Amino acid sequence: MARRPDNPRPGLLVIDKPQGLTSHDVVSRVRRLGHTRKVGHGGTLDPMATGVLVIGIGKATKLLTWVSGHSKEYLATIRFGIATNTDDAEGIATAAPGCVSLSEADLESVLAPLRGDIMQVPTTVSAIKVNGKRAYALARAGEDVELAARPVRISRLEVLAPPRLAEVHLDEAMAGEREACTPGPVRVVDVDVAVECSSGTYVRALARDAGAALGVGAHLTALRRTRVGDFPLEGALTLEELAEAVEAHSDPEAEPTLPLLPLGVAALSMFPALPLTQAEAGAFAHGQAPRRSRAQLAQWAAEVGHGTAGDDDASPIAATAPSGDVLGLLRIDGTRLRTVLVF
Repeated sequence: MARRPDNPRPGLLVIDKPQGLTSHDVVSRVRRLGHTRKVGHGGTLDPMATGVLVIGIGKATKLLTWVSGHSKEYLATIRFGIATNTDDAEGIATAAPGCVSLSEADLESVLAPLRGDIMQVPTTVSAIKVNGKRAYALARAGEDVELAARPVRISRLEVLAPPRLAEVHLDEAMAGEREACTPGPVRVVDVDVAVECSSGTYVRALARDAGAALGVGAHLTALRRTRVGDFPLEGALTLEELAEAVEAHSDPEAEPTLPLLPLGVAALSMFPALPLTQAEAGAFAHGQAPRRSRAQLAQWAAEVGHGTAGDDDASPIAATAPSGDVLGLLRIDGTRLRTVLVF
């Protein structure tokens, strides 16, 4: 029997990832529900973390580069008094001096330097490649991993509630074999924070650095992503809700119907639109960018609030046909338009 063509309806899904699943696990679930291999995600969430995971289907996977590059928001809980080798609760303790108290002034003194434009050393157990290999694979193999600091922006790092004193039991599994971490009770302080940051930021590393600055160590015990770019948690579906929606709206005789944000709608929610004439739309379908003068580009950019012509950091532009359909993406390159992507 001939295989069905894998040409799914393109669009985005916003999933509320549960704890315990990897981002790839979620992609696999969506592939099975949608009967398609053409699925990707826009920004990894660790298994411990929950919250917004943007999924692209079909041609919409081409948008994920820009989804993952947008700013993000998180709610997190930092536990002061124990450091771990993963900077979160899934790792093994590397130091457990404890933390018996934490004043607001002391907390602010270590959080303040972490706000704004900073240089951050990523957490060792990360997907960053070192000489072609993932850092987490090298770390788990027992190799020393040194990652270079890189620029990130922390727009918000706010304490949401008074610090909470607690006592936890460090068991043998979490204590590992380090002499500095003996099993037993450890006094800790838990702090809930809200974080808004640029792409590439490791919230675990913020916890690590705050704990190191206080000299007591720290790690994350909870992390929930509440926004990626223009996609908030409020519009996200759980995997159970997604499965129910597919079952409720799919025809048994046809391919499953995923409750997608259509490709064109998604593109227009992310990028400003530049209308093309019918002739320009026809040429753009073959990769030819429309022509605009410098003055026309400057006027259009001012009207829509887009980056000025020649701005290397300007986001792409959605090219639209007279019908309103989104044809693909453009970028202003110096004094002319350049085709980035044709849908």
